[in-house]
Amino acid sequence: MIKLGEYNKLIVKRETNFGYFVGEEGANSNDDVLLHNRLLNKQKVAVGDEIEVFIYMDSEGRLSATLEYPKAKLGDIAYLKVVAHTKIGSFVDVGLPKDILVPFKQQTFEMTKGERYLFYIYLDKTGRLAATTDIFPYLSTESDYKIGDTVEGIVYGFQTNNTAMLCVDNKYDAIILNNEYFTELKIGEKLENLRVIKVYEDGKLGLSPRGERATELDTLEKAIMSYLEGNDGFMRFNDKSSPEEIKTVLGKRNYVILIIGSILIIIGYILMSGEGSTLAAYNPDIFSGTRIRIAPLLCLLGYLLNVFGILYRPRQRGFNLSIEVTD
Repeated sequence: MIKLGEYNKLIVKRETNFGYFVGEEGANSNDDVLLHNRLLNKQKVAVGDEIEVFIYMDSEGRLSATLEYPKAKLGDIAYLKVVAHTKIGSFVDVGLPKDILVPFKQQTFEMTKGERYLFYIYLDKTGRLAATTDIFPYLSTESDYKIGDTVEGIVYGFQTNNTAMLCVDNKYDAIILNNEYFTELKIGEKLENLRVIKVYEDGKLGLSPRGERATELDTLEKAIMSYLEGNDGFMRFNDKSSPEEIKTVLGKRNYVILIIGSILIIIGYILMSGEGSTLAAYNPDIFSGTRIRIAPLLCLLGYLLNVFGILYRPRQRGFNLSIEVTD
């Protein structure tokens, strides 16, 4: 039986002016499928040959064959481009003469024409190939990846707490926790050099775009020094910069980072404050762990966050200097 949306090994039954008819050996000729000349993919075929063709349904609802390889087949998860929006839904380019429909009810988010997203290919009630953005039920958690491996992933959604949901290798389910990324992510975005930092009990991969702690601190140091060397030892923004000047390059996330850094600095100074020792009385609290260890560390972290908050730029708009620091 010829299978729609899949590769089939069929026999070339007869030749016509516009192509060839292929079908199963011994089957009724009424079930033969047209392989048009323009879909031969520069291959030579002859009557009697057994060839592997991909079967799809053309615009008139007839089964058709092609020797060209589509970007996805039935049951695949594929990264496809949205090519049109219509009254019945959107269409994606799957590499066939006829684009595949994504019905409105199968769209879990608003799609932009020209952008690429992940889709699952299925057969609709009419027997036609269709696509859905709801890929989660079809993802696997049985990968061979382990902690420390590097992978690529594509964002397919977000949880309510902004944890990013990703698909690895168009097959495996993964997440990036909301405290593991510091740049704006969007659905359909492809991320490279992701580290596997955890494999959950259900097999789901926990990923991070951040490097090892030592590497990130080294990157921070080099970035700050490079910035200062390139600006004659001067940093553009300081405590005397006007709000109007800062607003030209700082966004909402920059302000959030700066506020957090400033709060840490204030807490650090509060913890360091207190009564000191005098000639008449010795106060042992001046050498407490809170004053000489925790408070300075909070201040240091606060200052580092403020530097990061000033240098951070959303990567989707032009050049940005993005530095991530782990505690």
